[in-house]
This record gives sequence, structure tokens and C-alpha cells, in this order.
Amino acid sequence: MRVRRVQVIPEYDRITPSTRNFLIPLEVIARYYVAGSFHDRIQAGTIRPESVGFPRGHAPMYGEPLPRPFVEVTTKLEKVDRELTEDEALKISKLSRVEFDDLVRTVLQIDERLNTEVRKRGLIHVDGKKEFAMDDERRLMLVDTFGTADEDRFWDLEAYETGQQIELSKEFVRQYYRKIGYHQALMDARTAGKPEPDIPPLPADVAKQVSNLYVSTFERLTGEKFR
Repeated sequence: MRVRRVQVIPEYDRITPSTRNFLIPLEVIARYYVAGSFHDRIQAGTIRPESVGFPRGHAPMYGEPLPRPFVEVTTKLEKVDRELTEDEALKISKLSRVEFDDLVRTVLQIDERLNTEVRKRGLIHVDGKKEFAMDDERRLMLVDTFGTADEDRFWDLEAYETGQQIELSKEFVRQYYRKIGYHQALMDARTAGKPEPDIPPLPADVAKQVSNLYVSTFERLTGEKFR
């Protein structure tokens, strides 16, 4: 198998519309349900429900399917991922409008298959992120992993149909840190421009639960026994 190496260019002004063989400094997130930080932003009013396809005046509930896929972009190479408008994404990546549209279309095509396949395995693909590069002929190239418990959020399908959202991804860890107050302390520090607090280590019992969750999710996604 041929391994491709691409340039990582953290200085945006060094990227031009003709740069080749480089990591596109964007993360592309596709969302299919109201969950996680997306739900937080709806609750905070920074995302209007009607802007993502809900009827005006509708208050989306956690776990509700989105009327249409919602694709958003954040920075990739900054210390903290920063949400970008489409114009900002084009400005820092130097992608053309056609190239950007191709990137989004590729994400949705990949997820269309992923969503269908995991449903056969009793899972719902809630959202996930992907990363891309341009190869040495400036063709779009998918890089990094996707469809795992780290890059994507999965729920148990049977439980969802009874009104539950059972997390089968690293969101399980996020929820632990929300529960103990660390997540709020982190957000407060970022908002205030203060140093971020150290991340408390997971207790042994929680770490064991996370390990079991990842093994179980791997086996459900692949149909193979974890070794």
C-alpha cells in the first residue's frame, strides 16, 4: 500500500489556491441529530432552529433527528477548534467554492453509506468529523480515520426507539467530565481567556467502563471479535 505524506502548513498565508500536497486546515463535521455541543448552542441561542430546517418557533429536543444534514467547519491546526463560517473556511484554506462544495458532497456521500451500514448493526450514526488533504495534483484526499468511537458519535438503535440515547463513543467520557463540573470550568476559562484547568484523570472504574465501551463498539461496527 502506498503511503502519502502531505505538508502541514499552520501559517494560513503560506497556503495559496495552487498549493498542492497539503493538509487542508479544516475539520468538517456532519450532524444528523440534535446532540452534544450542537444542542448546547441551540439552547444558548447561538444556532436558530429555523436555520437548520426546523419550523419557526419549534424548540428541538435532545436526540431529535435534524430535518436535513447539517454540515459545519472548524479549524484544524489551532490550539482550540474554532467554528468557521463558509467564507472564513474558504479564506484560510484557499479552497475554491467548487473545491469546498466537492469536499462537503464527499462527506455526505461517505456518511450516507456509513449511516446505512451501522444501522444494520443496531447503531445510529449521530454525527462525525472528517479531515482532508489535497494531493500532488490538487485532488481531494480523505485523511485520518473516521467511523470510530473517537471521530463519530453512535447511539444504540433499539434504545433510541424507546426514547433513550445510549452513548457508544467518546461522548461517554465527555459526559463524565460534565458531571464532575470540569467541562463547565474549561468553558469558563476559555471564555475568560484564562489558562485551561488540568484534566482530572479518569477513576479506574470509569476507565474500565470506557475500555469496555470501545471494545463493544468496535465489535458492533466491524462484526469482528476484539483481540
